[in-house]
Amino acid sequence: MVLALTATGAVLTPPANAYADEPPRVDLRADVNRDGKVDITGTTDTAGENTWTVKRGAVFLPNIDDDGKRCPTTGSNGRPLSDAKLAACNDASDNKVNGRADAADLARVLSVPMRGLPSDAKGSVKVTAGAAQSRVFLKRDGKWTPVTSQTRLTRAELRAGIEFGVEGKDVIRDSAKWDGRVAIRLKVTSSSGTSADTVTLRAAPLLTHHALQNTQQLMVTKVRGNDPWAKRQREFVKKLDKESRAAGITKPLVTFEKYGDIWAQDFVEPAYLAMTGPDGRQRTMRVMLRSAQDREAGRELYEKLRGPNIGVVQAKGRDMQGWETLNSYGNLETIPPHTANGRSFPAGRIIMGERKDGSGVRPSKEIRTMLKSQGLQDPLLLDTSWLHVGHVDEFVQFLPADTPRGWRIGIADPKAGLQLLRDAQRDGHGAKKMFSVPGFDEFLPPAETIDDALSSRYLVKDNEMAARKIAANLKVLKRETGITDDEIVHVPALYTRGIVQDSEDTRVPLLRRLGGTDEAPEGARKYGQQKFAERSRAAAPTIMTSAYVPGAVNGILLSRDRYLAPRQWGPVIGGKDIFTQAVTAAYTRAGMKVSYIDDWYTYHLGMGEIHCGTNTLRDASAAWWKQ
Repeated sequence: MVLALTATGAVLTPPANAYADEPPRVDLRADVNRDGKVDITGTTDTAGENTWTVKRGAVFLPNIDDDGKRCPTTGSNGRPLSDAKLAACNDASDNKVNGRADAADLARVLSVPMRGLPSDAKGSVKVTAGAAQSRVFLKRDGKWTPVTSQTRLTRAELRAGIEFGVEGKDVIRDSAKWDGRVAIRLKVTSSSGTSADTVTLRAAPLLTHHALQNTQQLMVTKVRGNDPWAKRQREFVKKLDKESRAAGITKPLVTFEKYGDIWAQDFVEPAYLAMTGPDGRQRTMRVMLRSAQDREAGRELYEKLRGPNIGVVQAKGRDMQGWETLNSYGNLETIPPHTANGRSFPAGRIIMGERKDGSGVRPSKEIRTMLKSQGLQDPLLLDTSWLHVGHVDEFVQFLPADTPRGWRIGIADPKAGLQLLRDAQRDGHGAKKMFSVPGFDEFLPPAETIDDALSSRYLVKDNEMAARKIAANLKVLKRETGITDDEIVHVPALYTRGIVQDSEDTRVPLLRRLGGTDEAPEGARKYGQQKFAERSRAAAPTIMTSAYVPGAVNGILLSRDRYLAPRQWGPVIGGKDIFTQAVTAAYTRAGMKVSYIDDWYTYHLGMGEIHCGTNTLRDASAAWWKQ
C-alpha cells in the first residue's frame, strides 16, 4: 500500500478500507495484574498473558462451594449419601452459574471490541488446555451460557466485545496431570482471513492458614450423653467459648455434634482459595480439607459447613502401612511467610511429620502430592517417629512476634521440664505429688511424687531422647527458615512412653490411660484404642512417647498476643504450680498473655491436648501474592 505524502513529508491517515484485505486482529485479555479489572483500553494486562508466576498471571477459582445450598446430604429415600456422592456436588458440578447475581466466583476474560469487521465475520472459542478441569461461560443477553464446541459468536458480538466467565471444577490435585492452567482461544474468520488470540489462567492455589492470619472463629466437637465424661467435655466447650469471647473473637463457636469424634484438629484442616473478584475486592473461599482417614466425623463438613463461600475437599490415599495417624491434620502445621536459601514462601510453608526410622512411613502420597502441586507451600517433613501419635503439633508451634521476621517458633523443651523437677527435688520438695489434678490419685496408686518420677526407670531417659529428637527437628527448621536462637521460645515440657509396662516403674503406662476411665464413653474409648492399634501395627523399633505433663505448645493462638494453653496440673509448691509458672514465664517473655483451660480428662488422657480437640478459622483477606 502506498501512502500519500504532503509537501512537508507528513504521512496522511490511510483510507478507511486500507486494511480491508488483512485479517482482523483478535485481542483476548484476562486479569493478568490481579487488580480485579480486565484492561481492554490500556496495556496493564497485556504483558505475560500466557505466563504465570506467584506475582503475576490471571487467576480463577475452583468453584467448589455451594452458594445456593442445593447439594443434598441424603438420598430420595432419606438415607445418608455415600462419601463419594457427598463430595461430588458443588457449584461447578452443573452447567449453571450458581449463587450471586454478579457471578463473583467467575474470573473474567474479555475481548477487545473489533471495529470495522467484514460483514461475514464470525467467531468461535475453544479451551485448548485444562478443558476437563474447567468450565467457560459466555455472557449473552445478560445471561451466562456454557461455552461448547457449537458456540459461535456473531459479528455484532465481536464488534461490541465479549465477556467470558471461567470457573474450575476442582482444585489442583496433581500438577503432573494438570498444573492448574486453562488456555482460552478466540478465533475470528472472515473473507479477509483468520486471526486468533489465546490467554492463560491458572487455578487459585489451595492454601493452608498460618499464625499471622488472625483467628476469626473456633471449632470444637460437642459430645452428647449424660455420663460424667460427656459432661466434662461439654463443660470444656463452655469454657472454650468464654476464653474465645474474652480474646475478642466475636463469632460463636462452630460445634460438631453428630459423630462424637472429639479430635476436631484431626479430621479437618481449614484452607482457602482466593483471587481478586470482578468488583476489585478480594474473593476468598474457605475450603475444608477432610482427613484421608475416612473418619465419619468428616461427613459433617458437607452436612453442616458446606455452603456459600465454603467448600470441602477430600484427598484419599491409604498407603500408611499401619500408621494412619499421620494423615490426621494435627500433623499439618504451617510456617508463616518467609524467605530463606533463595526460596520464597509468601503464603507460608507446610510442615508434616513422618517416621524417619527406616520404616518409610509418611503421610499419604496423594495428600503430599496435592499440597505440593499448589506450587507455594511445598511440604517440609519432620521426624515424628518418637511420638505415639506422631503429630507435629505435639512439639512445635509458630507465634506472631513484634520482630522484623514477624514470628517466632515455640518449641517443647524436655530438658527444661526435667530441670523443674530436679530443682524442686534439690530444694527439698521431692515428696510433693507429681500431679495436682483433682481425683487423679485413683489412676496412679500410690500417688506419684517428684522423687518417684525422677527415679523412674524410663522418664529421664525418655525425655533425654525426646530432647535430642526435638533438637534435630529444630535444626532442620532453622536451616530451612533462617530463624535464629533468639527467635525461639523454649516451653517446658515432659514426655512419657506408654507402651512398655514395667512392674518396677510406678507410673501407669499411657496405654492404660488412653480413654481408659470407666466414665469415658464407648466412642472415646474405641477411638483411643484404634489410635494405639495403628501405632502398634507399625512395629516401630523407636521408643514412642506422649505428653506426660499436658503439652503447653499444643494450645490455641486466640489472637496475636493471647494464647490458650492446657492447664498444667503439675507439682504445687508454695501454693503455685511450678509448670504453670514456667510456661507462663516463657510465653510472657515472647509477648504473649497466657490463660489456661483444663483438658486433663477430656483430651490429655487420650494423648492429645486442646489444640488436638479444636480448630481455627482464620482471616485470609490479604492477597497471597502480595504477602
